[in-house]
Amino acid sequence: MAPAITLAADAPTLSSANTGFMLICSALVMLMTPGLAFFYGGMVRVKSTLNMLMMSFISLGIVTILWVLYGFSLAFGTDSGSLIGWNSDWVGLSNIGLTELWDGYTIPVFVFLVFQLMFAIITPALISGALADRVKFSAWALFITLWVTIVYFPVAHWVWGAGGWAFELGVIDFAGGTAVHINAGAAALGVILVIGKRVGFKKDPMRPHSLPLVMLGAGLLWFGWFGFNAGSWLGNDDGVGALMFVNTQVATAAAMLAWLIYEKIRHGAFTTLGAASGAVAGLVAITPSGGAVSPLGAIAVGVIAGVLCAMAVGLKYKFGYDDSLDVVGVHLVGGVVGSLLIGFFASGKGQSEVQGLFYGGGLDQFWKQCAGVFAVLGYSLVVSAILAFLLDRTIGMRVPEDDEVAGIDQAEHAETAYDFSGAGGGAARSNVTGPVADSASKKVDA
Repeated sequence: MAPAITLAADAPTLSSANTGFMLICSALVMLMTPGLAFFYGGMVRVKSTLNMLMMSFISLGIVTILWVLYGFSLAFGTDSGSLIGWNSDWVGLSNIGLTELWDGYTIPVFVFLVFQLMFAIITPALISGALADRVKFSAWALFITLWVTIVYFPVAHWVWGAGGWAFELGVIDFAGGTAVHINAGAAALGVILVIGKRVGFKKDPMRPHSLPLVMLGAGLLWFGWFGFNAGSWLGNDDGVGALMFVNTQVATAAAMLAWLIYEKIRHGAFTTLGAASGAVAGLVAITPSGGAVSPLGAIAVGVIAGVLCAMAVGLKYKFGYDDSLDVVGVHLVGGVVGSLLIGFFASGKGQSEVQGLFYGGGLDQFWKQCAGVFAVLGYSLVVSAILAFLLDRTIGMRVPEDDEVAGIDQAEHAETAYDFSGAGGGAARSNVTGPVADSASKKVDA
């Protein structure tokens, strides 16, 4: 067949509707990082709350600057060897026209790059949940800088960049099952194997200090995830984004219910933490698969992910690794499950005509998914462990044991999340004596 001739009149033109839609989606994905901060912040003990919040918030600053300087170019620039990209015109984002379109789409390059920036921001923030209570904030900031440069930017190119080996192989990752969730979960496992357990792990109670904060964070994540997933089609013209939106809701609901049922059978109660964790597990699993499966397939993905992730969170006690907030159990396992199930549940009526085993397509797509999943998992695990080892041997990754026991918030940030010093009036001051008490008394009297 002779190649098709593309006329100038047929070339994509800027769509204000798609541009506006994608800017809204970008804002929703940005909201997910503060949502993650609240989700994680409520799950830790009081003495670690601020540190947990800051470990997510600092990613907003560091990754944004790196993305402008070179990250976007490395992830989405001209391919080199199917492993990395580069475009010198994108360094500093100084040679991009205001109305210059992302190749093949109706949105400006600036819109595409800011949408992808939000993905780059939340991915290292996800890792932080595994490291709660024990990592120096300065070491964490340096780890983010090195990790996104050496791990995230190349992996994003593999999966989504034109010429990237996984992209060319045909690995399906609609919105980040491999590049975001498996990547972050494997990195978390690599780091915690190097830095070790929290003081008191499996001995002291380490219950969440604020379950309402956890639920608020989970709700913000669920809300923002619609932009994360539906926006990844980069437009709203053919219904695929709408399918992804529907499947996001369906799979999340199914996973939450499955987690709660498993929890009731296994532990005898329906917990709020289980509801929040189950919802996140469903969101993770549908992220790679939601554009390829039907709504019934999304239910199956959600149920399977909800049960398997609920089972996986207990592995840290069996195998002795301290994944503080279950990043491995939810994000790594959920990402693997969602990515591999494409090989079984892809309907051929969504983002592509690829069909999974249950739709008559055989196992061809499953093996492609395996290649993408285990390559990203292995690369991120090994490189992240090496980075953590080098940082630990040079500047040190962990805070001193006394600071960890007393509270990392005070040690690293000179603040506490909740200040009750004003509660109780005179009763609070009655325990303070000497010059400090006299000074405080004069200020109150004044």
